[in-house]
Amino acid sequence: MELTLEQLASYIDATWVMISAILVIMMQMGFALLEAGSTRMKNAGHIAGKQILTFGLCTLAFWALGFGLTFGDGNAFLGLTGFFFDGSAAQVEASFSAFAGGSVPVTILFLFQLAFCAVSLAIAFGGFAERAKLSVYFIFSVLFTVLIYPVVGHWVWGGGWLGELGKQDFAGSTVVHLQGAVVALVATIMLKPRIGKYNRDGSSNLIPGHNQVYSVLGVLFLWIGWFGFNAGSTLGTADGFFGYVAMTTNLATAAGAVAALAISWIVMGKADIPSMLNGVLAALVAITASCAFVDPWAAVVIGAVSGILTFYTAIWFDRKGIDDPIFAFSVHGVAGIWGTLANGLFATPELAEQVGVGGPGLFYGGGFAQLGVQALGIVATMVYVGIVSFIILYVLKAVMGLRVTEEEEVVGLDISEHGVYGYPEIMQSNSNQKSTGVSSHTLS
Repeated sequence: MELTLEQLASYIDATWVMISAILVIMMQMGFALLEAGSTRMKNAGHIAGKQILTFGLCTLAFWALGFGLTFGDGNAFLGLTGFFFDGSAAQVEASFSAFAGGSVPVTILFLFQLAFCAVSLAIAFGGFAERAKLSVYFIFSVLFTVLIYPVVGHWVWGGGWLGELGKQDFAGSTVVHLQGAVVALVATIMLKPRIGKYNRDGSSNLIPGHNQVYSVLGVLFLWIGWFGFNAGSTLGTADGFFGYVAMTTNLATAAGAVAALAISWIVMGKADIPSMLNGVLAALVAITASCAFVDPWAAVVIGAVSGILTFYTAIWFDRKGIDDPIFAFSVHGVAGIWGTLANGLFATPELAEQVGVGGPGLFYGGGFAQLGVQALGIVATMVYVGIVSFIILYVLKAVMGLRVTEEEEVVGLDISEHGVYGYPEIMQSNSNQKSTGVSSHTLS
């Protein structure tokens, strides 16, 4: 049977979005390596393993309720249809009118949007690292996927009130990253610092990650996966616009890496690799909202500023006694805020018209209108997510507790929660040396 050009285009679009979904799901590998490498050896297996657990829980909850709450037909605040998604034409027509008649099968769109929700959840759990009970991950994964993520997702992308106002968030600086970062900040504050992080006088002790190579590899996986994240959000290939989005994404990321390393060298006297990695991620977060709306030169500015902002805010939070093990709020929260506001400054009239969302930014004759909408979206997101996540964690703390015992934290979550270390030979050797009085490195 001969294919029409329209059919061929739809098949290519569907293939591109499927590939993009796989790239975004692959970002879970990046988070596993980054978080495990940035934390201590005694928690490495736990940190990496919970990535699979939480992705599984997120998948089931998003299928049952989250997808319908985010994208189902409803009102300005929430989707109310399409639960227990089955991909049938009848359900799509009855529950997902925005997707009906599209060139990409809704089953592929489900996988693509699931991957976004899972990334937001992974960011949120950065604030739980090295001290939260495994049982908390079970419950909070489901509640986040049902009660937190879909609400803001619907406001912006599902036909909700922020989308109607013209809020520009092409791939999720607010919807994905700021949501996860706010949860991480609330959890970090409620869980309190790790044992040994702060002295009685309030001064901070460095708790370095155990494997910087893992952290670098994790960031590289995330960088590659982000092309699916941003360029994949075009949901098509016909006009080649996905290439432009990929280009602005890469320019911003490169600028963030260089700027963060440079500022660390200037301030600390050494070129700090973790700071550079945070600069990469912060730039990726910031450009996620604006990759389709700004000129290349603006992408470079957005990326460079985000790298510098993340460096200074990470230091500030640490001095304030907020022990954020992987700097989740500095990287995903501060950069998410900056990236969202950047649209209100740098969005061009031509690109805003091409994408079909909002208007030009302040520097392109748009006045403060778009900037105001962007700021409103930030405030609304932080208030909603902050309140709901606090309530959930407060109840969990009262009912079952959030944090492992002091003894469990000292020996490490690998052994206390799973019964085996991620590095059994090394940890066992170290334990034997200590018990026999032989000096050894402290592998904590």
